[in-house]
Amino acid sequence: MTNAAPGRISTFKALLKGYRVRAGLTQEELAEGSGVSVRAISDMERGIAKSPQRRTIEALAAPLSLTDEELTGLQKAARQGRSPAPAPAGFPGWHPIGVLPADVDDLTGRESDLDTLRALSVDLRDARRRSGRVAILSGPPGTGKTTLAVRAAHNLAGEFPDGRLFLKLRGMSAEPANPADVLHLILRSLGVDAVRIPADPEDRAGLCRSLLRDRATLIVLDDAADEAQVRPLLVGGPRCLTLVTGRQMLVGLEGASRLPVDVFDEDDAVALLSAIIGADRVARERQAALELVGLCGRLPLALRIAGNRLASRPAWPLSRLVEQLRDRGRRLTTLTAGDLDVRSVFELSYRQLSPNAAAVFRRLSLVPAADFSAGAAMTLVEAPDEDDAAVFLEELADASLLQTSQENGRYQFHDLLRVFATERLAREETPDVVEAAENRLTGWLVRTATAAGRYFHPTDGVSPLPMATPWFGDHTEAGRWLEVELKNWLASVKHVAARGDHRPVLDLAESMHWYSEIGGTASTWYDVFELAVSAAIALGSARDEAVHRNYLSWVQASLCDQTEAAVRTAQLAWDAAVAAGDRREQGWARVYLTSAYARGTDRTTCPKLFDEAARLFEEAEYPLGVHVARTMRASYWYRNGRFDDAAEEFDACVRYFAPEPGGSRTPVDDTNYAYVLLRSAQNLAALDSPDRALTHCETALGLFRHHGAAMGQARALQESGKLMRRQGDHANAYRRLSEAEELYERIGLTQAQIDTLRERADLSEERSDPESARADRERARSLCDRLGGLR
Repeated sequence: MTNAAPGRISTFKALLKGYRVRAGLTQEELAEGSGVSVRAISDMERGIAKSPQRRTIEALAAPLSLTDEELTGLQKAARQGRSPAPAPAGFPGWHPIGVLPADVDDLTGRESDLDTLRALSVDLRDARRRSGRVAILSGPPGTGKTTLAVRAAHNLAGEFPDGRLFLKLRGMSAEPANPADVLHLILRSLGVDAVRIPADPEDRAGLCRSLLRDRATLIVLDDAADEAQVRPLLVGGPRCLTLVTGRQMLVGLEGASRLPVDVFDEDDAVALLSAIIGADRVARERQAALELVGLCGRLPLALRIAGNRLASRPAWPLSRLVEQLRDRGRRLTTLTAGDLDVRSVFELSYRQLSPNAAAVFRRLSLVPAADFSAGAAMTLVEAPDEDDAAVFLEELADASLLQTSQENGRYQFHDLLRVFATERLAREETPDVVEAAENRLTGWLVRTATAAGRYFHPTDGVSPLPMATPWFGDHTEAGRWLEVELKNWLASVKHVAARGDHRPVLDLAESMHWYSEIGGTASTWYDVFELAVSAAIALGSARDEAVHRNYLSWVQASLCDQTEAAVRTAQLAWDAAVAAGDRREQGWARVYLTSAYARGTDRTTCPKLFDEAARLFEEAEYPLGVHVARTMRASYWYRNGRFDDAAEEFDACVRYFAPEPGGSRTPVDDTNYAYVLLRSAQNLAALDSPDRALTHCETALGLFRHHGAAMGQARALQESGKLMRRQGDHANAYRRLSEAEELYERIGLTQAQIDTLRERADLSEERSDPESARADRERARSLCDRLGGLR
């Protein structure tokens, strides 16, 4: 080992290796100490990477124990390793014709994009073309737009024999490249002497077009700032392809093909990680690898940084880095390796925003769920209206700091950008301002959800009518809002409950009772009504406790198959209703108690409970409740073989719930009618009237579908499937039962799903399909085990 400084060696690769040998370090040990990957160090010592960035060299200095003079010399050697530029000084980032940045060996997940760009190049062979092709590669920071453009330029070299130009426009820097200077570079690259280049930018552009008119040239304009910078540089002739990369979407450029460059899917993310650290290492810790790519948001830059860190630490298990990344407060700090840094890449885009858009960006990190609307942005920054807020959202989307959601008019963060927005919020805004913004948001979500829920109340003369609101024109809009904002308003009502603001919790829960039969899931309504029970107890309101214990009992019995819990809750609801002196809630407590008894296997319903419920509703002058109780009584008679008595009672209830000609209806009026038709259909089938029973089912199914009532649809599909099976229509019966099973799974009604699987298995046996029958029975047994035992 030599102790002499390798000062006489002039090339960067030799200097670096000499210093490493002097320090007595292997490449792996130097990587461990510096945070620079083994691969990068190897590339630098072999001369593949001749001019690393200043931050990379500075990271190497400490483990190499370099003096200030040695560090300066190493940085000078790196600068000398850069390709010479024939054009005048002052234009960094330019590559002469035929010289592109180095390609990477481990590019993954961009095959479809490369095929698209190849198709554009093939299109240029058409001699009838009058203009070249332009493709804009835009996307969030760190998605690998430049890497993709460089790979395409290398792959398409044969299509462009007259050369390739690569020009960095420095769009995210404080001083983006001036288009006139870039045109100067293009002309020098095309062989024009500097003294013959026109001074006027338009004349320069015209000369470029003249020289490129008959040439097959590929031009890469990398890191574009905006349309004004790019438009003068679109000088390619009919045989030229221009690739423009940038974070801005450049929507003002006409006639360009657009290629969004997004994060990887999971498989491609794992493939990139495998390419960097080795497939065997990933295979040994497959679950940790999947969690790691998720924590990196499947962002190519973040994955490369994580991969480099692991490659430089071969003894580390993947789980060690995963543990570090789980800490959201330090995640972006962890995603740093040498001169690769996710946070600084995000900051470049953030600094380009207007003050208002930056404030929206920061505060949107307070939204509980993944996506949000202009209404949320309006509330967070107290904008005058949604249109003003939408302007800021569009600025963020154009800058690729937000993505448009699949739902029209909604937006979402990339995972790591949300972490970055949270950081900026904590650094730039005071806790009081943040708390006020969060309270405005949760208050708006809870109030709006409450207003939306009231569109689904029946016309029973008791339930509150919809409040006047600018958000919804009718129940369809209200229902759609409740569906797409579900995670946001549910998280908000939990937040409101946690801070002890009980009345809004009760108002929201009461507004949702009837809607809970149309939308949402079992877990949604369990949470909502359980919160409401706690709020009622906290306020000491016996009436509200009765209301929400009744609702909770319905959820436990009908949606969660928790019979014993439903019985106890209904009994407590009765006690609270008696304490409050509320006849109507006493009636509902009896209805839900009988409903729970009917679902239990070891309990017998007392028929007097139906009579008591009907009497209590009559005393409360509540006819809807009376006919609900009568419907329940008819169902009891059906289960006990009193089919004729049940038919008479069902007919009376059907007449009550049926629509009147010209009368106004709410969605719940229709779904209540549909549920009575379904119960009546079961009894009609028992009376050997299958055609009439099927007609009832079809009418009910149409109503449920019209209002998007998933649970009702599933029950109507299941019942009609049974009837079709009895009639020998096995093909349609199978389709109906399959559709019902899928809906039950989606909304979380596991016992109903089990019953449907068993019915379909019996049908498959009748269709001489034992394999399908066996698969359905095995799945039903698995679901039973998940519920806590075979039923």
